Amino acid sequence: MDPVTEKEAFLAMYAFLADYYERTKSNEVGGLLGSLSLLPNGSTADAAMWDDWQKALQKAKDGTVDARLKLKR
Repeated sequence: MDPVTEKEAFLAMYAFLADYYERTKSNEVGGLLGSLSLLPNGSTADAAMWDDWQKALQKAKDGTVDARLKLKR
């Protein structure tokens, strides 16, 4: 797969969450999507969400995201 841009990665995350919302109708996910929605000027509806996205993206680039399933006994 070709590398994706920052915006493409953001839109992929948005599409993933939107698909999940369509299946579950989760109020929490719906609220998150509202905050992540892009305004006509290209910024997110909630400016803090873009900052959070940038931090998450940096963690992924740094390799510091641990997405392994952890089961408690």
